[in-house]
Amino acid sequence: MLERVAGGNETEVYRSDSGDFAVKLKAESGGSLAEALAHAHELRAAAEAFAACLGPRYSIPSHALLARDSRGRVQVLVVQPYLAHARALARLDYRTMSPHERQALARALREIIKRAQSAYWRTGAMPDLYGRTSLSAEERRRNRSLARLPRRLWSFLVQRTLLHSHNLLWTGDPERPVALVDYDPVRRSRLYRRIYYAVRQMLFLRDHLVIRLILG
Repeated sequence: MLERVAGGNETEVYRSDSGDFAVKLKAESGGSLAEALAHAHELRAAAEAFAACLGPRYSIPSHALLARDSRGRVQVLVVQPYLAHARALARLDYRTMSPHERQALARALREIIKRAQSAYWRTGAMPDLYGRTSLSAEERRRNRSLARLPRRLWSFLVQRTLLHSHNLLWTGDPERPVALVDYDPVRRSRLYRRIYYAVRQMLFLRDHLVIRLILG
């Protein structure tokens, strides 16, 4: 049995009834076995590359499996350990954190930025450290409408700093204080990816300033 616990820009996230695993489904995907297998290989390659980019201190394992849905389409499911006590940075109240915790988080985020930038210069790609949330498929469709474009741009450029990330989780564990939980590649044209990553590089300067102002 699976319980829905979150939703992203494209993904529905479920928790297994044992509480051990997070199961992620691309809610609007699915197709033939060959298409799903190719997609699974793409996701696995990206997950391995991004996990290697951040290192074991800031990453978790991801496994892909194929399952046929009730309409006969083959879906790719991504299975990860479920971090029960971790919280997305977007849900933290930084005022309640101790100075030691804020310093540990600041160090982790600066290291993650450094590793992501290094991966970009080596490979031309880097993980999505920010993420978005959605309550339903209907909300995702509304968010993609042209009328929502100004709001999406404002969120992308101003609101979604690393300290408001949905993809980075604070664990409080000294061995793995922050963990990335999303390893999906950007599946757009080459031109889109170049522009997207170039803008992300510039926004890291904003993130460094926010980290200094909020965390010290």
